[in-house]
Amino acid sequence: MSGAFAATAAALGLQVLQRDWLSANQSVFAACGDALCTVVDTGHARHAEHTLALLDHALGGAALQQVLNTHLHSDHCGGNAALQARWRVQTRVPAASHAAVAQWDEDRLSYRPSGQHCPRFAVDGVLVPGSQVRLGPADWQVLAAPGHDPDAILLFEPQSRTLIAGDALWQNRLAVIFPELVEASGFAETRATLDLIERLAPRWVIPGHGEPFEDVAEALASSRSRLAAFEADPRRHARHAARALLMFHLMELGHVDANELQRWIVRTPLFVAMAGQLGATDLDDWAEALIEGLVDEGLVTRADTRLQVPG
Repeated sequence: MSGAFAATAAALGLQVLQRDWLSANQSVFAACGDALCTVVDTGHARHAEHTLALLDHALGGAALQQVLNTHLHSDHCGGNAALQARWRVQTRVPAASHAAVAQWDEDRLSYRPSGQHCPRFAVDGVLVPGSQVRLGPADWQVLAAPGHDPDAILLFEPQSRTLIAGDALWQNRLAVIFPELVEASGFAETRATLDLIERLAPRWVIPGHGEPFEDVAEALASSRSRLAAFEADPRRHARHAARALLMFHLMELGHVDANELQRWIVRTPLFVAMAGQLGATDLDDWAEALIEGLVDEGLVTRADTRLQVPG
């Protein structure tokens, strides 16, 4: 993290807890006047104890008062329940996701179709695009950011031009565009969100994964290039998504029997949908090839039928 960004973060009462690819980053704001002590996004449930420890250290004994989520994929809100059990927090989610959380509709929330795990949590309020939220000493704009997730939001502080991007913009990669995996529109929405970020002209971007960065023009160009390739060949996007989502599941588990994993793939609705987009005629063969692809790339080790994520 650069010294210039550290100075900006300090002025905003902000600490960024950089995580990994299973748990999203956390942006932590100290209480300031009427502004509550807040964390934006909470990581994956598997890392909940580590998240609590990191927050204890970051808060220096202060009580967390508020949780905000940029969107409700399991790597961004999986720690919500643990934080609610620890502190008396207000939890606010994107307005478009409120009903699904209140009813705990796991289909609408994507957890059942994707086979991902997220403990149920309570919701107290919403983040409405076009509104503002006070974090630290500043007012942050709430902006709609559909594409990767149709309900996602961005948080933007215009004075320092700091953007909390969720998964709308990464430095060197483009997030899976989930609507396109279920035959809904997502590519156009992703492009519109990238255009919005360009108009905002942030100086600093805090992505959902990876370190905060300053070269926004290069990140936008990289994302647009990848998006154009996916638009030109949606099957390429489906192949990328299948590989990425399987790797995510393996990170959730740490290790698994290959036969058990293959059975999981063929009964998980989102993988069945991706296989259909790719024209797979035999789900078992497709699932086996998907697993072997990760092994061949060295992303997963195999001993007999045991698969392990290195590290």
